[in-house]
Amino acid sequence: HRDLHSFPTRRSSDLTKIAFNALMRNKFRTFLTMLGIIIGVASVITMLAIGEGSKKSIQGQISNMGTNLIMIMPGTQMTGGVQQGNQSSKALEINDVKAIIQYCPSINAVSPEVRGSGQVVSGGKNWPTTFYGGDVEYLNIKKVSVKTGRMFTSQEVTSSAKVCLIGQTVADNLFGENTDPVGQTIRFRNIPLRVIGLLDKKGENTFGMDQDDLLIGPYTTVQKRILAITHVNSILSSALNEESTSKAVDEITAALRTSHKIADGSEDDFQIRTQAELVSTFSSISNILTTLLGAISAISLLVGGIGIMNIMIASVTERTREIGLRMSIGGRGSDIMLQFIIESTLLSMFGGITGILLGISSSVIISNITSWPVAIMPTAIILSFAVSSAIGIFFGWYPAQKASGLNPIEAIRFE
Repeated sequence: HRDLHSFPTRRSSDLTKIAFNALMRNKFRTFLTMLGIIIGVASVITMLAIGEGSKKSIQGQISNMGTNLIMIMPGTQMTGGVQQGNQSSKALEINDVKAIIQYCPSINAVSPEVRGSGQVVSGGKNWPTTFYGGDVEYLNIKKVSVKTGRMFTSQEVTSSAKVCLIGQTVADNLFGENTDPVGQTIRFRNIPLRVIGLLDKKGENTFGMDQDDLLIGPYTTVQKRILAITHVNSILSSALNEESTSKAVDEITAALRTSHKIADGSEDDFQIRTQAELVSTFSSISNILTTLLGAISAISLLVGGIGIMNIMIASVTERTREIGLRMSIGGRGSDIMLQFIIESTLLSMFGGITGILLGISSSVIISNITSWPVAIMPTAIILSFAVSSAIGIFFGWYPAQKASGLNPIEAIRFE
């Protein structure tokens, strides 16, 4: 055999050809050996793509609400699983909104928010939805625009007018698709409301919630006619710009503590949340989940490496006589060792490349079928390929060392 006679003088490229030919002699076994690496790399890329896509989608949707958005809610921070201070859901009043307007120069716009759920009815059709109440700045703060019709006026807020703007989902279910509901009368909890505007469609958010399934009207209308309350559920505001957000939070805190007559050293009976905090919180959670998904998927890579070592050990045993013949005609142990390391590395590299292609394809297919946000990470591809190659070298080292340490005479006699 010409490979045997010329083996001692072959360069690394020749050893690679020999290793490749050895793998091709049993294609099906080679494929099964690579399968663990293929699945491992593909699952790592896919899981990280889903995790990263979800993270970016959440960040994008939160940012779309405005990086200078500030939300004030009743209640206090949770400490050790126990809520401290005032737990009343009536902690926020209209006077608090007035205090923010008067004492917070870093605030550009502010609006109270109240909300109630119920059935909205039109003719013989009905639909369960949520009615949000706000002031005239509400749509601007929430980054919501009107498709047809108009926003309610200050006069309509003052008079608790029975008017509302309707989301696209509600409009489709009550009036049918491609129908302009402006001017129609609907009933929410038996209260008649005139539709004065149709909101632009926003679709579902990352959490699967339909952002078009809502009504929006004057907060006074929801307060007095729907819920019969005097307090507000929350207060929404926006800072002059992103750089002013921190200063605005301090101003709001001081204004509300004064408005609520909270003594020095006592806990706040309200919470303030900014978009930056939300982005940071969701990013941290998403990073943890993405890391967890990647770690679980990486187990497949470890299993694939063990499979490579198992097959390479079996290959050394099967080719003992061949190894003995090569060494008896001058083949060095280092050449034998290098050949088997190259074989295991080729297995893992080909498996890694195939896994990368499968992972990218799977990510695209999952995104198209399920509409999940997916973001393929170049670093994940590079890292997966590097790890798969390293696994080939690591798990191929023991079989290669075993092959290089064989006694030529005993190897030739091996049956």
